[in-house]
Amino acid sequence: MSFLRPVSHLSLAGAPPVEVTLRRSARARRLSLRISRIDGAVTLTLPKRVPLREAQRFIDEKAEWIRANLAQQPVQVLVGPGAMLPVEGVMRRIEAGGKRVQMQGETLRVPEGSAAQMAARLAGFCKARARDRLAEACDHYAAALGRPYGRLTLRDTRSRWGSCSSAGNLMFSWRLILAPPQVLDYVAAHEVAHLAQMNHSAAFWAEVRALMPDYEAPRRWLRDEGNVLHSYRFEGAD
Repeated sequence: MSFLRPVSHLSLAGAPPVEVTLRRSARARRLSLRISRIDGAVTLTLPKRVPLREAQRFIDEKAEWIRANLAQQPVQVLVGPGAMLPVEGVMRRIEAGGKRVQMQGETLRVPEGSAAQMAARLAGFCKARARDRLAEACDHYAAALGRPYGRLTLRDTRSRWGSCSSAGNLMFSWRLILAPPQVLDYVAAHEVAHLAQMNHSAAFWAEVRALMPDYEAPRRWLRDEGNVLHSYRFEGAD
């Protein structure tokens, strides 16, 4: 006896076809589409009992909206020789050569190797630089706030740029090193402010403003441009 696996994807026909991930939810009352600003993934959430033919019809009816939104997604950039990569907000051309990754003006030199090896070296360089800059910023803001923080960890997070745990541990996306320095500083100030206010109340934003009076501009940049930081693909790098 064979069992059919539940369908988890549908497709929007056309050139190119678009894969749509299905997510059934017991709490959903209607069909709703979401397009990730990070990687352009299209997800359709639908109630448990909605038939697939109705889901497909809904997708086809929204074809123009789906393609218009996908057209606004940032172009994916494969990190490697000849590509441009922003480090601290400055676009820098990647060139092969040297014994270690070096930043020389608007050039990033990386030792030759396979594509995966070069991507891993560049990712490692970015992570190390991000840790140094974030530790420096967090130390500064924590001292100003008068509250110590615990561990500082880096991840390649997709849903948030930083977080502060109830134990006072801070986590950040290492991709912040690709953004202008004031953006990294803002995220550091934001998470350190949570050491005093574990919420987003008016009192919390008063703490952020006390730490970084001009935080609104980098906050706006992150909201409007932050998804571009995820468009750089370090293929083969963890």
